[in-house]
Amino acid sequence: MVLGNGQAAPRHPEKAHRPDQPVARKPDWIRVRAPGSAAFKATHEIVRRHKLVTVCEEAGCPNIGECWEKKHATFMIMGDTCTRACAFCNVRTGLPGALDSGEPERVADAVQKLGLAHVVITSVDRDDLPDGGAQHFARVIVAIRALSPATTIEVLTPDFLRKPGALESVIAAKPDVFNHNLETVPSRYLNVRPGARYFHSVRLLQRAKELDSSMFTKSGIMVGLGEERCEVLQLMDDLRTAEVDFLTIGQYLQPTKKHHAVERFVTPEEFQSYAETARAKGFLLVSASPLTRSSHHAGEDFAKLKAQRAALRPGL
Repeated sequence: MVLGNGQAAPRHPEKAHRPDQPVARKPDWIRVRAPGSAAFKATHEIVRRHKLVTVCEEAGCPNIGECWEKKHATFMIMGDTCTRACAFCNVRTGLPGALDSGEPERVADAVQKLGLAHVVITSVDRDDLPDGGAQHFARVIVAIRALSPATTIEVLTPDFLRKPGALESVIAAKPDVFNHNLETVPSRYLNVRPGARYFHSVRLLQRAKELDSSMFTKSGIMVGLGEERCEVLQLMDDLRTAEVDFLTIGQYLQPTKKHHAVERFVTPEEFQSYAETARAKGFLLVSASPLTRSSHHAGEDFAKLKAQRAALRPGL
């Protein structure tokens, strides 16, 4: 975003006056290869040509090289500026611009050109809009269906807090997967996700399943933010009460010294233990590892979800 005087707007103006937090050195088990292959560059070119925003770039995802080499990208709709200021997030914050009416068609065209079998659509929070952007999500889904009817669609939505009818608009457009991330345990919300409400998010996921029981629901959290193991286990129970099918758990990585510090790096063995416990609690699918991210391997995971449900609940 550029100001009227030609200067770039600060990315996180609300964080500028926060005290610096120490940036911990990453352990050996968190290492990724730098992007730069021809396939990566081809995906980058398609994204730029269509004037699209991806959460891969805006959130500084460590898996961007792997995903873009496979022509997988998570499109972030409704601009690059979020109305909230979560302590963990690297997406720009401030007052967003007007919605781009041509964006749904451009996203659909990019999905077709990339030849995606499965696409993930997410967004910034748009608390400035009467419906939180729900109808825009629906228009994007409809546009993709028109050009790529065989492509399965996963949406990763905001919480639409206090926006009546917003969730219903998204579900009516029939995404194949409805994802809304809890991000962390309830005790950390005030410091980590102050604009959201934990039990509203749980209820949103529950309501999505009530509106369409055939649709898969999904949620994810980060660990390393100061949570206790018992809190993570209780969160799993809350999600299972809401009939959530798929849980992702990944390591929080601090974007800048102005963001929430990493309290600790959770070991691969602890992630494995979380995964085993979550599967025992009844989730159809669990992805838990240091580099797990909500949209990482989303296409492959969708195929696993369908196969698992078909095995356990024939005919659904």
